Amino acid sequence: MPEAWIIDAARTPRGIGKVGKGSLADVHPQRVLSPVLKELAERNNLATEDIDDVIAGCGSQVGRQGACIARMAALDAGYSEKATGFSLDRFCGSGLTSVNLGAMGIMSGMQNLIVAGGVESMSYAGTYARESGGEPMPSLDRNNQHLRDMHPQPHQGVCADLIGTLEGITRAETEEHALESQKRASNAIKNGYFDNALVPVLHDDGSVALDHEEFPRPETTLEGLAQLKPSFEAMYQYPLDEAGLTYKKLVQQAYPDLEITHIHHAGNSSGVVDGAGALVLASPDYAKAHGLKPRAKITVTTADGDSPTTMLNAPVPAARKALDMAGLTVDDIDLWEINEAFAVVSLRFMRMLGLDYDKVNVNGGAMALGHPIGATGAIILGTLLDEMERRDLHRGMATMCTGGGMAPATIIERM
Repeated sequence: MPEAWIIDAARTPRGIGKVGKGSLADVHPQRVLSPVLKELAERNNLATEDIDDVIAGCGSQVGRQGACIARMAALDAGYSEKATGFSLDRFCGSGLTSVNLGAMGIMSGMQNLIVAGGVESMSYAGTYARESGGEPMPSLDRNNQHLRDMHPQPHQGVCADLIGTLEGITRAETEEHALESQKRASNAIKNGYFDNALVPVLHDDGSVALDHEEFPRPETTLEGLAQLKPSFEAMYQYPLDEAGLTYKKLVQQAYPDLEITHIHHAGNSSGVVDGAGALVLASPDYAKAHGLKPRAKITVTTADGDSPTTMLNAPVPAARKALDMAGLTVDDIDLWEINEAFAVVSLRFMRMLGLDYDKVNVNGGAMALGHPIGATGAIILGTLLDEMERRDLHRGMATMCTGGGMAPATIIERM
């Protein structure tokens, strides 16, 4: 089977995902992704007419983020008209799934050159309801009413509190974890660990919209986190329809006697941000013929599912499946990236796999840096590769939870 080589990775900084506050909120999502595509082509001297596909994950493919943003961003980046593109949605796992799908195309022998990643303007998705008169991304319970009885799916924040309750994870533990994420992100930014990957986003007039991480809060303290009100407690009881359905009733279909302890808030949950990221993948034959130097190779791509009611637990079986496919154990992985959608996700992941926190999210995660839904998977895979190079390590894994109780996972090896 042909190998899939990672030639390069790049991303934008992440901007606060709120209109009137975030620096990317007034930038068209297409223009958030296109500078990343342009940078990857220019610094690797890609013959863009040879690109078999540009694949972009996007969790909210509506309005300005609809109409195949992958193709439109590629054209905006100056790619050849021969470079096709398509967009996909696996909720939070969209960006990593894009890379995995690109790797599978190359490893199958059907493709030679792929640019894969994702984009999300969460500030735009948040305003789309007001602009269109509809919901930006219908919640799972409303969009799939026929699944309420068989597979009740609460809001993901409610699921995080549910997992915390089931696993006995305390609010204090989550806040200590969130603070450490902020410290690690602050250290990485201060020491320039992200600099080689970052691509500034420009306004249409050429002025800089954003050239640095905008979301981190290095001033965070445990005392400050303790003052924050739980974000999902009121939502848990809120009526979802005229019949009085609530997230509590959905949870109680699966856990009839459980009383949830609400522990998640803005400080120990992933940040709402705008951003994009992508990787260049190539077959060995194509890379050698065109002078492209590989940084790593993708050895395993997979995905696995778990309960839609808890929703956020699938990274554990996905990681175990990837290890089994590769014939590896957890000790064979030098560095891990697990998306910090909520504090309990990464805490439980480390607990279930017996991982040393010194090897996990070493430069912080989404609690500190933010989580642009469709882009995060590509971003963390690039971050993983950068850090493996900086530390001269060999093998890493990236994985993340997604809506519907799924998780993609990817193992890479430096070359």
